[in-house]
Amino acid sequence: MLVLVAPGQGAQTPGFLTPWLDLPGATDRVAAWSDAIGLDLTHYGTEADAEAIRDTAVAQPLLVAAGLLSAAALDASPDIVAGHSVGEITAAALAGVIGDEAALRLVRARGLAMADAAAITETGMAALLGGDPEVTVAHLEKLGLTPANVNGSGQIVAAGTAAQIVALTEDMPEGVRRVVPLKVAGAFHTHHMAPAVDRLREAAMELKITDPAVTYVSNADGQPVALGDEVISRLVGQVANPVRWDLCMETFKKMGVTALIEVCPGGTLTGLAKRALPGVQTLALKTPDDLDAARALIIEHAGA
Repeated sequence: MLVLVAPGQGAQTPGFLTPWLDLPGATDRVAAWSDAIGLDLTHYGTEADAEAIRDTAVAQPLLVAAGLLSAAALDASPDIVAGHSVGEITAAALAGVIGDEAALRLVRARGLAMADAAAITETGMAALLGGDPEVTVAHLEKLGLTPANVNGSGQIVAAGTAAQIVALTEDMPEGVRRVVPLKVAGAFHTHHMAPAVDRLREAAMELKITDPAVTYVSNADGQPVALGDEVISRLVGQVANPVRWDLCMETFKKMGVTALIEVCPGGTLTGLAKRALPGVQTLALKTPDDLDAARALIIEHAGA
C-alpha cells in the first residue's frame, strides 16, 4: 500500500525548483502554468530570495507546481494520496479530481485570498515542540490561540494574533520544550482566514470536477473521500479550519500503508511519518537525484 503525500506552506526554500527544470519538458510545462495564472513560477522557484517566496500568494502556487512536476517525473501509481494544507490541492490533482492547470488556477486564487485575509490583522503561527497534546490544546485555547495544525508525534502548530504568539512564548504549556515561530504570513486554518473562504468557493465553481481515481484522504478528519465535489468542498472550507495530519497518519496505519513518498519539496511529512508510522518505508523527493531511489522503493513495495 503506497501513499503519495504533498507538503504544505513553509516547505519551500530559495532555488528549490532549479534542478527540476532540467527534466525533459519541465521548463515548458512550468512556463505554461505561469502564463495561466499570471505568476512567474520559474523566477520564484529559481531566483527569488526567502522573503519573496514567503509571500502566501507566491508560496502556494509554487508548492503545487513543484509537487505536480516531481510526481509526473516519478510516474507512480499510488494507492492513496493526501496533502497537508495547500498540499491537498496537489493531492486532488494527483487523484484526478481536477486537472493540473485547474489546480494551479485554484491555488493562485487561494493564495491571493489568504494573503488578503492575513493583511487584515497581524497574525502568525508557531510550532510547539514536546508536551502532551491534550494539555497543550487546553492551554492554547486559554490564550485565545487555535491548534491550527495537529501534526502527530506530539507536534502542534498554534495560530493567532501576533500578540497571542508572543504571549505563548512567554507562557508555554506544561511539558513544551520550545516554541518556534514559523515563516508564514498569517494565522492559516483559523477564523482569521474566514474572508478567504467565499472567494475560494467562487473560484471553485469554475472547476471541472471528477471523483478521485485513487483513495483520497482528507486532512479535515483523516477520512477517505470518494466524491470529487466533497473533495473540493473540503478544500474550500479547509483554509479556515484546522489541519488534522495526525488523523491522516492514523488512517494510513489502519489501511496498511507500507511505503510513503513525499513529493517535492519533501522532508516535513516524511519526518513526521518516521516517528508516527514505524515500519513504514519513507522517502522525500527533494531533487531529481531522489527519483531513482523512489522508483526502487516503489518496485520493492510492489514486489512485497
